[in-house]
Amino acid sequence: MAKPAEAPRRILYALSLKQPWAALLVHRLKTIEVRRWPTARRGRVFIHASRVSDDRPEAWKLVPPELAAFARLVGGIVGAAELVSCAPYRTREEFLADQRLHLNDPAWFDGSFMYGFEFRNAEALPFRPFAGWFRFFPVSPES
Repeated sequence: MAKPAEAPRRILYALSLKQPWAALLVHRLKTIEVRRWPTARRGRVFIHASRVSDDRPEAWKLVPPELAAFARLVGGIVGAAELVSCAPYRTREEFLADQRLHLNDPAWFDGSFMYGFEFRNAEALPFRPFAGWFRFFPVSPES
């Protein structure tokens, strides 16, 4: 008698952000994540809080008191969102036009190309410890 075929495991991807940026994204206070590299990836992406947080006070000033504890979660999956586009920032003006969406200080644009990953439908998920990686990395929903 033949064994029933196992369904293939569905692999999703995660993107690691430093806190408090991960918290701000999954709670929809930030909808664009800025990177120095583009992506063609689209669809649902897990949001991972890296083990190292951003130590700049200006980043933490953006965190409302009710998100303070969530923003201290590090080293795991904290949410998910739909990655819908990747827009280039070729000029400071383009970067500043989206500042209310990415929340980055204007000084962060140093004249080189940057890219804005636009997310929609972000949601916080129960914290799941998980080792992160640079760029996008695979995550099995069951792992």
